[in-house]
Amino acid sequence: MSPAPSLGRRLVILWSLYFVQGLPFGFQATALPVYLRDAGVSLTGIGLASALSLPWMLKVLWAPLVDRWSSPVWGRRRSWILPLQGVLAALCATAAAVSPGDGIVPLLLLILGMNLAAATMDIAVDGLAVDMLEVPELGRGNIAQVVGFKLGMLTGGGLLVWASGAIGWAGLFLVMAVLVTAILLFTLSWRERDQVSPGHPRSPLDHPRLGEVLGLLRRQATTRGAGWVLLFIGTYKLGETLADTMFKPFLVDAGYSAQQIGLWVGTWGMLFSIAGSWAGGFLASRLPLLAAVGWAAAFRAVPVAGEWWLTLVEPTASRALAVTCAEHFFGGALTTALFAWMMSRVDRRIGATHYTLLASIEVWGKLPVAVASGALTDATSYPVVFGVATVLSILYLLLLVPLSHLPEPPSASGSARRTEVT
Repeated sequence: MSPAPSLGRRLVILWSLYFVQGLPFGFQATALPVYLRDAGVSLTGIGLASALSLPWMLKVLWAPLVDRWSSPVWGRRRSWILPLQGVLAALCATAAAVSPGDGIVPLLLLILGMNLAAATMDIAVDGLAVDMLEVPELGRGNIAQVVGFKLGMLTGGGLLVWASGAIGWAGLFLVMAVLVTAILLFTLSWRERDQVSPGHPRSPLDHPRLGEVLGLLRRQATTRGAGWVLLFIGTYKLGETLADTMFKPFLVDAGYSAQQIGLWVGTWGMLFSIAGSWAGGFLASRLPLLAAVGWAAAFRAVPVAGEWWLTLVEPTASRALAVTCAEHFFGGALTTALFAWMMSRVDRRIGATHYTLLASIEVWGKLPVAVASGALTDATSYPVVFGVATVLSILYLLLLVPLSHLPEPPSASGSARRTEVT
């Protein structure tokens, strides 16, 4: 029997893969709204641009194919990860060659393609994380997941945007292409079977038929309390997303430059978000996972109210920076704790598909309010929208009551036990 793979090595692998996925998402989430507002796009148009993340919402539709098909040479998850990293690098290089004179549409289409590649890669990487990690390791594993993704966002939406004043938008995308290529080479350097947890259930469900995947997923969807679980995941960032989508345009309208906003939100905010992710992982390692989510959600509501407060007073630079850092810290803690809780409820036999379903529900819950946020702000005002966001963040805590009465999933007490699929 081969020795158990080092947890440290597994965390480095997961960190690097999630970092790649965060690069294009960071540009879209942080830099693109500022770019579009500077180009004169309306708030409604900026809100609609959030639909570029549609692949992250729809990826569950093709997730069963990722669980179903793989190459015996590359490995069950690397069969998808490697080629998608190549596609993502090519799209970034193409974006570097797009001239500003070509208009906004070509860039938006390329970003959509990047999100499609990254979202599909995320299915396989999430499945790999489920394969690699045992339940006691989920807190630290989700630190690697969330911190890796956020460092990618920090790079694509903060540091490179800040550097774009010197290297230009073309240089920004070229650096992204180089980073993705470097991680691709690192992915080629390790074998998947040497990293998978010894407790992971193996054949015949390492290569399940499509009907088996769908059957197991249907069984999970009909278990007791499944509706509460999906509602809990789908609404955990309703208020935060409503506020965050309009926070950057609010700062633009308050007179701050793209460079200042990129530094505050994309850099300082992301650094505090990463620190919060470490805190959330620590909570998830020390407390019952649901309790960790509850504490993080309660603290998260405070800085959302702080964003509301900024719309009612003079939004000075020091106030805006303080609220930004606090909101990102507690939002990061909540994300890590919730993702660890989500992973604990996954059927590891179909880890990619089941976790992708839960992650897609998380995106589905955020996207509608993000898309509608601009139109709602145009129809009302910034204070009204940020006030609603605060109320939604507080009401979310009520969902902890029914969740606390649900039974623990089988995976919470150890490795999933293989059963026959009928």
